Amino acid sequence: MTTVQTAPTFSELWGHPKPLWMLFMAEFWERFAFYGIRWALTLYIVAQFFNGDSSGQSFASNTYGAYLALVYASAIFGGYVADKIIGSQHSILVGALIMGSGLFLIMLPDETFFMIGLATVIVGNGLFKPNISNLVGKIYADDDPRRDSGFSIFYMGINAGAMVSPIVTQWLASTLTDTPMMDNYKAVFGAAGVGMVISYIWFFIGRRQLKGIGSVKKSPMRTKNLMSVVIGSVLSIVPVYLLMRYAGAKVLAWILFVLFVAVAFILIKQTRYAGKVAVDRVIACLIMFGFNVIFFMFFEQAGSSFTFLAQNIVDRDITQAIEFKIAWFQSVNSVSILIFAPIVSIIWLFMRKRSVEPSIPRKFALGLLGTGLGFLVLIYALENLLDENNMIPIWPLAACYVLHTIGELCLSPIGLSMVSKLVPASLAGFAFGGWFLSTAIGNNFSGILAGSMSGDSGMTVDSALSGFNFSFWLLIGGGLLLFIIAPFINKLMHGVK
Repeated sequence: MTTVQTAPTFSELWGHPKPLWMLFMAEFWERFAFYGIRWALTLYIVAQFFNGDSSGQSFASNTYGAYLALVYASAIFGGYVADKIIGSQHSILVGALIMGSGLFLIMLPDETFFMIGLATVIVGNGLFKPNISNLVGKIYADDDPRRDSGFSIFYMGINAGAMVSPIVTQWLASTLTDTPMMDNYKAVFGAAGVGMVISYIWFFIGRRQLKGIGSVKKSPMRTKNLMSVVIGSVLSIVPVYLLMRYAGAKVLAWILFVLFVAVAFILIKQTRYAGKVAVDRVIACLIMFGFNVIFFMFFEQAGSSFTFLAQNIVDRDITQAIEFKIAWFQSVNSVSILIFAPIVSIIWLFMRKRSVEPSIPRKFALGLLGTGLGFLVLIYALENLLDENNMIPIWPLAACYVLHTIGELCLSPIGLSMVSKLVPASLAGFAFGGWFLSTAIGNNFSGILAGSMSGDSGMTVDSALSGFNFSFWLLIGGGLLLFIIAPFINKLMHGVK
């Protein structure tokens, strides 16, 4: 494959290369689609396939965790396809079409079609997600100091879409009041599909701004490769469906672990020819991937155990006439991102000017500790703030989302930037796939943990307390460990900051 490798000079808009803002909006609409269904998936599974019985919560949580895991795991293949076969631009376009098809497919009220639809979303997202992040890194020169802030802006695009979509889709679900709630959720899925169509059109028109970055020279071979990828992607929906339907979360955990070992082996082997420094940097990257697993195991309780907590154990009545909707909790995270992302960036800049900015590993450690504090707030509420109906107020769960957001800002955008700095450019798409694979492993564990909290009869105060205590101590322990070993990891990075 011959990929355009030139690094053109871009005109600027608001201090950054102009294509950043096109990528920002393409990602905005893709995240609108992705997060538009996030809050509704577990609730829909219980309502549609278990007639609303709480015994379905464990299955719903495990299915949600497996779905998220495979969404992120598929990124490793999407990154490879882009790097070696069709380029990032065509990967994004093919992925958008496939993902949109899956979102419309899950509207069908049949469990088999629902699972096939989720599998289709997984395959499409795998082609889309790592490659648009990769393009953000490629529009900056290797030594451009704006790269970190560019990723932070891009991350705000992610969260702007994630903020708007739960509000819009919850409004849709709330206004279709003359139909059963499971039918209302189908309107949610349809709205997400429309968002994906907009993302496709936006990127298709705007990709000219990239001046060939991430593209492949037009040739008969490109057409042949593109057709092969499309056919292969459609065929791959079948094994993904079978994994979701029959493998189970624990079997999937082993499959993802083996895949992670394979990715680590390939990355190290491919960088050996670049010298010891390159290998050391990849090893540092892989260590950080491991701590990313811990983070997402607990951060992604947002779409499973936190959803059932909000539904059953949180008193969401603000007044007698106003109820705080379950979906709105998903927007708390995104609103907090938009508020705190500039503040965190300013803090990092302030500390950098005084040469006291934390290293990448210690920023990760702060992310784990902040997320742990979020669980501490919930533990306090469940132990001290229960009313006569065994319900806690809204604010502890909202505060937990805010603290998790601050933790996320210390880790997730930093991780994206880290990958683009530490891994050779020729392997960047594959390495971004590895980053999302580590996220996948954490997401799968999150489903297993949430399923254990729900058990056979649904979430209770006692089961929530047990799960949240476990979460708190593991996050605090992981954060402290990372603080201790940070100098060793920094040494492996050889000056990358």
